[in-house]
Amino acid sequence: MRAILTYHSIDPSGSVISVDEGTFRRQADWLVASGVNVVSVSDLLNMQGDEDGLALTFDDAFENFGSVAWPVLRERELPATVFVVAGVTGATNRWGGREAEGIPTLELLDWRRLAELAEDGAEIGSHTLNHVRLKGLDAGALQEEVEASAAQIEREIGTRPEGFAYPYGSWDRAAEEAAKGAYDWACTTDFAPLSADSPRHRLPRLDAYYFRSAGQLETWGTARFRARLGFRRAARSVRSRLMGANA
Repeated sequence: MRAILTYHSIDPSGSVISVDEGTFRRQADWLVASGVNVVSVSDLLNMQGDEDGLALTFDDAFENFGSVAWPVLRERELPATVFVVAGVTGATNRWGGREAEGIPTLELLDWRRLAELAEDGAEIGSHTLNHVRLKGLDAGALQEEVEASAAQIEREIGTRPEGFAYPYGSWDRAAEEAAKGAYDWACTTDFAPLSADSPRHRLPRLDAYYFRSAGQLETWGTARFRARLGFRRAARSVRSRLMGANA
């Protein structure tokens, strides 16, 4: 099995974007002890044959990635990509100045700390300029969010990002084409492992929120794990259709 596992915040709030530190440490320890092949996203995409692999990503670049997650990963020599909202670094996740119900307001990493993390081996990816939904944006706004964010990251830390993550998993064909023009690969929130035909700029990911309970991630690659993925994917599909019908 090959897959991308995504985290957001490592904090104790219990929100849908949060995994607590104890759980995160347990998962990191298990990844090392189990011998799961944890690699960068680029290396995962370049694997051949039936080789297994897992890549770790962190959306939004919360301050707790630098203070909590990265020290755990660095000590265990586990690579990771953190996706930066380039226009609001050093601020908070009140996207557009609004709080989201049930989501804690958290500090974001600033450019100085992001540069330090990049120097220390963390991969820096882009998550747009302002964390907006890209689906339906006009061409000018889309170019600004997708391309200008990459340029700003390159100016600030000296390296142009290879990867991109669509905020909220929101994309359409125009957004995908913009991502193709600016990045080597891009991630959605589609809940699935990678397959041989996964489009390089519409990569699915598995949300770590659904593997917080002890023993869930630890079934990685087994029939039980795959069955859980199928159940969760079906549930998300039903919920999405119901929300669309009620919109």
